[in-house]
Amino acid sequence: MRVQVRAATVRRLRVCLALASLFLALTPAFAASRQVNVIRVESVISSSAADYIVSAIKQAEKDKVAALVIELDTPGGLDTSMRVIIKEMLAAERPIVVYVAPSGARAASAGAFITLAAHIAAMAPGTNIGAAAPVAMGGQMDKTMEKKVTNDAAAYMRTIAEKRGRPIDLAEEWVRKATAKTETEALKAKLVDFVSPKLEDLLQAMDGRTVTTAAGKVKLETKDATINRGEMNLREKILKIIADPTVAYLLLLLGLAGLYFEFSTPGAVLPGVLGGICLILALYAFQQLPINYAGVLLILLAIVMFIAEIKVVSHGVLTLGGVASLILGSVMLIDSPVPDMRIPLTTIVVTALAVAGFFMFVVGAGVRALWSKTRTGPEGLVGEVGVVRSRLAPRGQIFLRGELWNAESASPVEPGESVRVTRIDGLTLQVVQVQQETAVLSPVAPGRSE
Repeated sequence: MRVQVRAATVRRLRVCLALASLFLALTPAFAASRQVNVIRVESVISSSAADYIVSAIKQAEKDKVAALVIELDTPGGLDTSMRVIIKEMLAAERPIVVYVAPSGARAASAGAFITLAAHIAAMAPGTNIGAAAPVAMGGQMDKTMEKKVTNDAAAYMRTIAEKRGRPIDLAEEWVRKATAKTETEALKAKLVDFVSPKLEDLLQAMDGRTVTTAAGKVKLETKDATINRGEMNLREKILKIIADPTVAYLLLLLGLAGLYFEFSTPGAVLPGVLGGICLILALYAFQQLPINYAGVLLILLAIVMFIAEIKVVSHGVLTLGGVASLILGSVMLIDSPVPDMRIPLTTIVVTALAVAGFFMFVVGAGVRALWSKTRTGPEGLVGEVGVVRSRLAPRGQIFLRGELWNAESASPVEPGESVRVTRIDGLTLQVVQVQQETAVLSPVAPGRSE
């Protein structure tokens, strides 16, 4: 009897342990399903933004969260970066929500494509979306190329709208006619799914909706979900700063200045190292930006003009030409219709004047110091005037700069008379009498005799 009781007790313990193990195994999955990852993108869609969003999508799949919310505010950006983002969004296994927020934000151009590619598209009150017509980056397109690019973008927009079940004609209109809609207009046209003033309200509103991901149908469980906000890592932050047009422009100028110093003063090392690093970073940033290389050549020409002004007397013509070339080159450097991807004109003018002043005063002073007459040491005595202390016939002594020097003259010079140093021979000064030198430099007028 006791053996049977013990066996029953053991069976009950085993069942309890199995249930406990099952509960512990399901708890993390349940907790993860009630978590929502949130990232914020409020800049131009560039390679750094693409890296940030792609990393967030992969992290969301790894964490198996209920959804990934991308709070978006962008004027647009690069087509290549936009397509990288959308490719990852279409292949995502966890639901992705694009929320155009806060009030006053926009999802223009590339932002409109990204919003429509989301499983759930939402907007905050006072926002707008659209204006997705392709524009030329780095130069004008001819009619044939413009037609090809527009048709390609329109077909891409139709594909996205069809996959997400949104109105194809209205979405294509954003591309072909560059139209835009407010949040109420977009909701009425079913281009977006929700208009919510706050993220918490959006999570409550979309709870229970079923979306189709790359892994199949997924029911959203976002009500009262834990919000986990993600930030850019250090690498992504650095790349974002470098890719800023103004920062890339300043890195280019600093790189050129550093290399100039290294070549003008070999062995300094530090300016060359810093200049090389800045120049490489600038070239990296230029890969992410629509660069017009005519602007780069004009900037290089401006630097050449500033250096030439130091060595050539042009009465300021080269300086004015350098300033004009630097300003024109800076304006042309980044050719983009998106204001956020252009260098501010105020920055260009201030930088041009600062660079011109730097080369005119700082570098110019250094070059003039190298070319000026030596003022210290024995070499600095050449050209100085001294007084004879002991008769020069031809050797004697002169008093110069508070010191007695051995001197030698080609002709006798009496004590008390002034002599000028012409050259130095060891510790002996070669001198000439001042009166004789003046007579040579001042020829006798015609009709007169000595």
